[in-house]
Amino acid sequence: MYTAGDEHTLSVTEHNVRRALSCVNTRKAAGPDGMSGRVLKTCANQLAPVFTTIFNLSLAKSVVPTCFKRSTIVPVPKNVSPACLNDYRPVALTSVVMKCFERLIKHYICASLPRTMDPLQFAYRSNRSTDDAVSQVLHTTRSHLDSQKRGYVRLLFIDYSSAFNTIVPTRLADKLIELGLNTPVCLDPGLSNRQAPGGQVLYSLYTHDYVARSSSNSIIKFADDTVVVGLISDNDEKAYLEVVGVHITEDLTWNTHIDTLVKARQRLYHLRQLRKFRVSMRVLQSFYSGAVESILTGNITAWFGNSTAQDRRALQRVVRSAERTTGITLPY
Repeated sequence: MYTAGDEHTLSVTEHNVRRALSCVNTRKAAGPDGMSGRVLKTCANQLAPVFTTIFNLSLAKSVVPTCFKRSTIVPVPKNVSPACLNDYRPVALTSVVMKCFERLIKHYICASLPRTMDPLQFAYRSNRSTDDAVSQVLHTTRSHLDSQKRGYVRLLFIDYSSAFNTIVPTRLADKLIELGLNTPVCLDPGLSNRQAPGGQVLYSLYTHDYVARSSSNSIIKFADDTVVVGLISDNDEKAYLEVVGVHITEDLTWNTHIDTLVKARQRLYHLRQLRKFRVSMRVLQSFYSGAVESILTGNITAWFGNSTAQDRRALQRVVRSAERTTGITLPY
């Protein structure tokens, strides 16, 4: 499918571009460019040379054309009689041509992945499916319960909203290079100003090193769908909580977790000491970001939306104390 003259070149062949165009689903709506799947499929022989040149130029320049990144958002009703905005599901219509391009690159990425990749990631791996992921969760759970009379298992099911949008492009590029992928794919993997249809493949690679460090935990993934399995013995949940990163109470409130975060105010003592030594504002801000703000904002996307007004005021008091200590306005 691909030719490579050296480690920095990558190109697709006209044959495979033609095959990708011929496999287009004609029932899918056209993207912002107006190019319908029916036209691309019918004229695959004539268009294959043109798009082969465009795709290879894109790879050579390590830049995805802006017209391929655009999306048209269409609200689709979730029920027969929608009454509010939450009754609509936003669907992004993207370029069919870009989907073909992404499919070609996805095959290259999947074929180039090392076999040492996380064995508990079941998406986009040969001979693996969602059934395998479910079986792994059940097997891990039942094996522990059968071997521990007083043991129990905690399961945390994680479903990210717009997971692809949480990717930091520069960090993803570094991870792709670490995995041994070709440089052109890494420099601009189609991330800028666009939500890629093949984003789940990239997200799987982005989180490939998110694995459990303790034998009592397992992190089982299918793309961005994740299950954290904590095998608890003798009521010791320390290792499980370290993986989860938050304190989850039985009533599903965040009071205990936020109370733990507020203890970051103890680190303001060091901030005051630094100010006594008349260090620069830049140093004070760096210390605050690394030692205080990093604690206050840890996993903030998971808990802040459901925190109470009282909890938020407690967090704000820590920030305001830091502002009084440093004499500068701090973000939160």
